Amino acid sequence: MSDRVLLVIDDAFELSTMADALKLHGTNVIGEAQKKSSAILLMRSLQPNVLLIDMHLSDEHSIEIANAIRKESPSIGIVMLVACADLRLLGEITSDIPHGTKMVIKKSMNSVTALCDVISESRTFVPESPVSWVNGNVSIHEKALENLMSHLTDLQIETLRLVADGLTNAEISRMRFVSEKAIEQIVSRIAMVLNVQPDRSKNLRVQLVGEYFKWIGAPRH
Repeated sequence: MSDRVLLVIDDAFELSTMADALKLHGTNVIGEAQKKSSAILLMRSLQPNVLLIDMHLSDEHSIEIANAIRKESPSIGIVMLVACADLRLLGEITSDIPHGTKMVIKKSMNSVTALCDVISESRTFVPESPVSWVNGNVSIHEKALENLMSHLTDLQIETLRLVADGLTNAEISRMRFVSEKAIEQIVSRIAMVLNVQPDRSKNLRVQLVGEYFKWIGAPRH
């Protein structure tokens, strides 16, 4: 059986680029979608045997879509592209990842050929098999950043995400039903853990937001 890949990426430029690159390397991409509803319709009509997904810009989540696809097609292989190993930064929950999913750290893929190999390997899905991570080529610098992120609590990560969404401390405090001072302390603690130094010439929140988008691999085009 050959690969029949459904590609789901929320960014139109990345979707087109990835589809073209995979096709040039012989991967049979049979469908392309940018959101959950389209992905499910294509899955039902085209019957792919591999789902390759990367949702990092929209409000829809990769793991939610992957679980919906797996429910419809229990034997489909799943490859999920992520910018970092700490899925909390993306608003995802690691324990919700479907069995047998191959999690690919995008920066670890040094060639399209390597990704094609992962796709082909994922086609053979064994029920209840564990989730596996493909991140062998992540740099020492990236591993150090992952270690830093691991020292942040779930509350701190969520606060950082809200700051990146543009919410003020006052707005976050109302959402959390805590004082604005408490949020200020959380933000300060995040900066301390991530070694973002106070600088009168730079806004601390702007620095944190910049670091956040760098970690989640936000596109620059």
